[in-house]
Amino acid sequence: MGKTLFDKVWDAHVVDTVKDGPQILYIDKHLIHEVTSPQAFNELKERKIPIARPDKTVATADHNTPTVNQHLPIKDELSRHQLEQLTQNCKENDITLYGLGHRYNGIVHVMAPELGITQPGMTMVCGDSHTSTHGAFGTIAFGIGTSQVAQVFASQCLLLEKPKSLRVNVNGKLKKGVLPKDVILYIIAQLGTNSGTGYFCEYGGNVFEEMSMEGRMTVCNMSIEMGARGGMIAPDETTFEYVKGREFAPKGEEFDKKVAYWKTLKTDTNAVFDKEYSFNAEDIEPMLTYGTNPGMGIKISENIPQFDDASFEKSLQYMNFKKGTSLINTPVNYVFIGSCTNSRIEDFRVAADYIKGKQKAANVNAWLVPGSQQVAKQIKREGLQEVFEAAGFQLRQPGCSACLAMNDDKIPEGEYCVSTSNRNFEGRQGQGARTILASPLMAAATAVEGKITDFTKQLN
Repeated sequence: MGKTLFDKVWDAHVVDTVKDGPQILYIDKHLIHEVTSPQAFNELKERKIPIARPDKTVATADHNTPTVNQHLPIKDELSRHQLEQLTQNCKENDITLYGLGHRYNGIVHVMAPELGITQPGMTMVCGDSHTSTHGAFGTIAFGIGTSQVAQVFASQCLLLEKPKSLRVNVNGKLKKGVLPKDVILYIIAQLGTNSGTGYFCEYGGNVFEEMSMEGRMTVCNMSIEMGARGGMIAPDETTFEYVKGREFAPKGEEFDKKVAYWKTLKTDTNAVFDKEYSFNAEDIEPMLTYGTNPGMGIKISENIPQFDDASFEKSLQYMNFKKGTSLINTPVNYVFIGSCTNSRIEDFRVAADYIKGKQKAANVNAWLVPGSQQVAKQIKREGLQEVFEAAGFQLRQPGCSACLAMNDDKIPEGEYCVSTSNRNFEGRQGQGARTILASPLMAAATAVEGKITDFTKQLN
């Protein structure tokens, strides 16, 4: 029997196998930030265990960072303390840190790919659930807890049970206005938030093959939202071209040798998955969530379903929506384009293309937050900043921002926010905030209209 892409990468990293038990998996890259690393550093310090491979660890500041006046001292005491701890821990352990203000600083799942740190065939972990983003490169990448962060610090390995394999295929031609974010929101809405539990998901079909790397990262980023351990897309010429020439990518002959190996990282034709689903691209429309988990999503043309279920009712009550109604014309006062899901240059190009020549609605607070310092510079270089500012949008400095209420960028209680982030849980963007997940195009259209609108009618 043939091997899946996941099998090939996993098997190449198995150091040892416990009889009738888990396997010891070698980790190529360990990404860390200020939120989940302090306890792990403290544990090693208390036990007098050194960091095994500091050269395999890369740190950045992202979750707690302000997105306004980053040159000034951080006002929030907890945020300031966590960032100071990260700086001190990295200094003591000789770990590369791209702290606040560094030209390579940014959201961990944005800056690592753009620097060429993320490469096909790797195993990568981070104390952050959206580490699955890096699977877009044909990488086994997944989030880990604090105790596992300590385990990687101490050994550069993890003790793990091998997940089962899942493949989701999408073939056909996407409609105008349908972005990668819509594709993954559609998949999660169809399959549910626990459909991938216990599995590692590979995405197959021409829709993913034709996507840019940035689109693939958006899809893999949200694999965790259907319960999967992670998501992967086989590396191809699109991948190789993206990696080539980046700061920490292999160069010259070494790059050519790597590409020869990377080309072997695709699922064999006779490989069998434990579970497989297939969808038609033509069935997908721009998506919106109406509830409090990413699986509660509908097409722009659909109405909220009419289920009789206590948790469903509770979710609608929180969101102040009613069964059987459309979301079109729902007034919205906050729009957020950013997060590790949609804060790359491609996302801002899409938004700027729609916004150009238009004005933001007077009632809307529209926050645009680049995923890294490099994205911020590119926005300026390409003239997008002028487009945004002319339309009344606020371009902020890089960071996780309003994806989660861990910094100053919070959505007020009771307010709706059309957000390009990845989670719409109760209180995710601020206590009592109501999150509607969508693509950058849907978010831009909402900001211009001041309400949810079916922008597809303007595209025909």
